[in-house]
Amino acid sequence: MSSRWFPLLLLAACAPTTRPTGAVPEGIRHYQARRTAAPPVIDGRLRDSAWEHARWSEPFVDIEGSARPLPAWATRFKLLWDEHFLYVAVALDEPDLWATLTERDAVIYHDNDIELFVDPDGDGLRYFELELNALNTVWDLFLPKPYRDGGRADNAWDIVGLRSAVGLEGTLNNPGDRDGGWTLELAIPWQAFGDSGRSRVPPAEGDQWRVNFSRVEWDLDVRNGRYVKRPASTGVKHPEHNWVWSPQGEINMHAPERWGVVTFGGRR
Repeated sequence: MSSRWFPLLLLAACAPTTRPTGAVPEGIRHYQARRTAAPPVIDGRLRDSAWEHARWSEPFVDIEGSARPLPAWATRFKLLWDEHFLYVAVALDEPDLWATLTERDAVIYHDNDIELFVDPDGDGLRYFELELNALNTVWDLFLPKPYRDGGRADNAWDIVGLRSAVGLEGTLNNPGDRDGGWTLELAIPWQAFGDSGRSRVPPAEGDQWRVNFSRVEWDLDVRNGRYVKRPASTGVKHPEHNWVWSPQGEINMHAPERWGVVTFGGRR
């Protein structure tokens, strides 16, 4: 969900630079990631016993929060960690599995997608974004600061050693059936976050990082046996749905002070 906000750069010259104050705003969601002794197998299926010891997050809500209706389809995640990786599992209900983009670092939110945002030291600077679709196509990028402050995304940044897999409950790009959804599994090496300003990577038990998840969902129609995006209604600025873990209060993922808080816990 990155270049969607490039028009905000036009305001950057006259807008004050904003920084998180250190206090966590009211309404921010929290999650405790358990440390795991046995890493999960990254196959997209989420069937490993390791995941049984991780709790599901709350279901996602609209990006604007309670002012908007609840999402039509449920989305939840789990986190685990060890000394080598951050492990991520996401489950997305979806009756129409659809994805088209296959090139790495394509603008993945033009498809239905899931997005992860990570700010290890919580200062709103030097943070990371990762987007994937149901084809397991990856877009990873680094931002020195939010777009509203004149930040520009570094699309050349790649997560070296990233492992990702997708599981499908249904058939991709087939309007002739009703699908159940898709699952995503990630192993992100800690060294990916080494340029964050955080003094300690990987984290230690008790450390807290600012994290959020976003799901972009497009309304689809069927034309000539294929899915196509439904045209936007007149006057609608954002025809896509934006569903998130910790609500942003506005249609903008690049307000890191509104991201959730992940605490790295110990083994159970």
